[in-house]
Amino acid sequence: MRDFTVWFGRSPDRAAPEDLRLFQLHLVDKGVSPISINAMQSGLRFFFDITLNRPEVTAHMRHVRVAQRLPVVLSREEATRLIEATRNIKYRAALSVAYGAGLRASEVIGLKVSDVDSKRHVLRIEQGKGHKDRYALLPPILLKRLRGWWRHARAEGKVLPDGWLFPGLDPMQPMSTRQLNRAVHEAAMAAHIDKRVSMHSLRHAFATHLLEQKEDIRTIQVLLGHKKLETTALYTHLATATLAQVTSPLEPTRPT
Repeated sequence: MRDFTVWFGRSPDRAAPEDLRLFQLHLVDKGVSPISINAMQSGLRFFFDITLNRPEVTAHMRHVRVAQRLPVVLSREEATRLIEATRNIKYRAALSVAYGAGLRASEVIGLKVSDVDSKRHVLRIEQGKGHKDRYALLPPILLKRLRGWWRHARAEGKVLPDGWLFPGLDPMQPMSTRQLNRAVHEAAMAAHIDKRVSMHSLRHAFATHLLEQKEDIRTIQVLLGHKKLETTALYTHLATATLAQVTSPLEPTRPT
């Protein structure tokens, strides 16, 4: 609304539908990304539809189509190298959780010691994206790494009994996603991985590799905490191992 008001040069409540159209064209000419333009539209809609109760002003506004780009996916070997190149035991355990359980960075740092259910081999994700609770995988190798981190952290006095699984410098606070992303970038450099890597790359790799293992896509949807199956279906475009098993019609047919 601030940007629109500066461009409009008058009180924004005096704007007409044509003014909003011209503002959107102004944003396009400036090279503003479709995502940012759509975010600005949401602000304008709230102001006119809700605050002023003038929905007719935004009635003809349309969201800009955002180009769909496939994320870069690490191979199994690259994901393993990345985690092993992480020198800090805490970060190595956290990255193992992101890849081994398919968690978002915010879900990794939000884990508490009590969320590790070693008997049922699951991680409890409390209030993940969409404010929903769910359970994630806790494979034996991941449990082993978490126990190693726990023993190390307890000996150093870095983890409280009922506190954060991955605390920051202050044990009362979790470490930040910024710290995690910095650790991923440093590990990628140490592992000589040229791809653009982030914490979300490990989550992408988790889903893609499960799909290549022929796991049911609805099971993957539940593990990722996706609301819509269409979101999970993106990974069908990334499963190159599955594509490699398809025989092209260019190949000669075998004699019967």
